[in-house]
Amino acid sequence: MINKILFRVVLSIIDILDSNNKKKIINFFKESFSDRKIIVVDIGAHKGETIDIFLKYFNIEKIYSFEPNDELFIQLKRKNYDFERIKLFNLGIGEFSEIKNLNIFKDTSSSTLNTINENSDYFKKKKKIMSFLMPFENFFKKKIIITICNLSEIIQKQKIKKIDILKIDTEGYEFNVLKGIVDSDFKYIRFIYFEHHYDLMINKGYKFSDINNLLKKKNFKLKYKLKMKFRKSFEYIYENSK
Repeated sequence: MINKILFRVVLSIIDILDSNNKKKIINFFKESFSDRKIIVVDIGAHKGETIDIFLKYFNIEKIYSFEPNDELFIQLKRKNYDFERIKLFNLGIGEFSEIKNLNIFKDTSSSTLNTINENSDYFKKKKKIMSFLMPFENFFKKKIIITICNLSEIIQKQKIKKIDILKIDTEGYEFNVLKGIVDSDFKYIRFIYFEHHYDLMINKGYKFSDINNLLKKKNFKLKYKLKMKFRKSFEYIYENSK
């Protein structure tokens, strides 16, 4: 019981430390949009953190939000959202339409479609910390089968003609999401906001330079970069220069 309380305290401390980063991101987008209505595509909704922030600080016309974890999706459906404005999809987004395994961890924010490098220093350190905080629970929870489609399919089916912010938080699958957008659909997107992890825990199969080169080819320019506290990770915002 004490360890569970400590686990929640640690998560709360991380949230507090991350709140400063969130304020900086909010301020960046506030300067770009002021009070005009915006459309957001939220890939990796988790527990609705991005939805809640954007609803609080921005004039939202629509949010299309994607969460493949069934348990988290049920939690999202139970929230008091205006589901005319907040469109929820129990789907993963990637390069192709396919069925894949999602690796779910006790810390659900670390769940990933990729395999884990258990020999990496970062994994060993994280597992050690989690094992101390939650000694009677497995670090790895389970695998579930999920459905993946690419974003261009969604753009077509939902008849989306504008995306002010495309947010991607998919724990090492960001490049796959971007590769699933056909060339002609990049014109609908103004900002792409994503995380990139530089630790070796996740076998991503790509480097940050791959994302950067792809976005440069699609006429996007890096506008903002922010280091995440206590992690080998950064948040990036690219803007469509056309």
